[in-house]
Amino acid sequence: MEYRDLGRTGLKVSALTLGTMTFGEQNTEAEGHAQMDYALEQGINMFDAAEIYPIPPKAATQGATETIVGTWLASRKKRDQVLIATKVAGRSAVIDWLRDKPALSRQTPEQMREAIDKSLKRLQTDYVDLYQLHWPDRPIRVFEGLEYRRFADDAHNIHEILDVLGAFVASGKVRFIGLSNETPWGVMKFLKLAEQHNLPRVVSVQNAYSLVNRVYEVGLSEVGYEEQVSLLGYSPLGQGYLTGKYEDGALPPGARKTLFDRLGRYEQGNGPRAISAYVALARRHGLDPAQMAIAFAKSRPFMTSVIIGATTMDQLKTDMAAADLELPEAVLEEIDKIHLDYPNPCP
Repeated sequence: MEYRDLGRTGLKVSALTLGTMTFGEQNTEAEGHAQMDYALEQGINMFDAAEIYPIPPKAATQGATETIVGTWLASRKKRDQVLIATKVAGRSAVIDWLRDKPALSRQTPEQMREAIDKSLKRLQTDYVDLYQLHWPDRPIRVFEGLEYRRFADDAHNIHEILDVLGAFVASGKVRFIGLSNETPWGVMKFLKLAEQHNLPRVVSVQNAYSLVNRVYEVGLSEVGYEEQVSLLGYSPLGQGYLTGKYEDGALPPGARKTLFDRLGRYEQGNGPRAISAYVALARRHGLDPAQMAIAFAKSRPFMTSVIIGATTMDQLKTDMAAADLELPEAVLEEIDKIHLDYPNPCP
């Protein structure tokens, strides 16, 4: 396993991170523990969670993922061997069941303080290594689209949010802070305010990155390089589509589309054509499509760690094998040709 610098922290993080958003929904506690055991044995040193996990988010299961990670930490006694990352939810018009007093999710000081304390309790740890804002609190379009859309006049106060995060760091509850689903403007605003007010500097941004969503390359890649803000790339498999398992309309038992049917972004426009082209390319070259997709993301010069997730041990072992896969130049050239034909069809 290769290890890479996490921002300016001095920490080294494995080139693959284990995502845990299926724990508590598609995966039992025992299965989650088995995945974490295997990942650690194979050299992964970071587990990524969130207060709203598992996905799809709902009141009945909220927090179950962190609870499973927490029972693993408590039983394995290996806290010093792993980096634990989790997230606080941002603005929502529908999620009103995260807090003790029902309220729509926002990154207010009160909600953030409640969130970190609950996460620490579920995780059974005194601190998290990386605490991330799951998505921006300001009223903008975040998912499924490229153009900037501002939906309201009230913008969140980034300085206030940084003050709260700074208090978490000062108290020892959080070691480092990061962003997720952010824009170039957002990352630079956080960096500027941190410098102006001597507040913690964001060390990472967790954004989607895959063969069918390379939006990070435009704008954010330069920010990441010049400011040493690490990319933690999620959904390298396009929520399973780039494995080829949904080709020709297939609906495998237990798969996320089969269970939840909430992956519409991969079925619109040129998405299906691009996905089929990448799957066919992998098979032509004798590669597993999932391993090719993960290896491509891992090979990007701006990538710090690729977040992988699985619902079975066989899937996890397949994904983990991409850690040692170097794609031939011919494959990389064909990937770029497909990208030119179908640029970012699934943002």
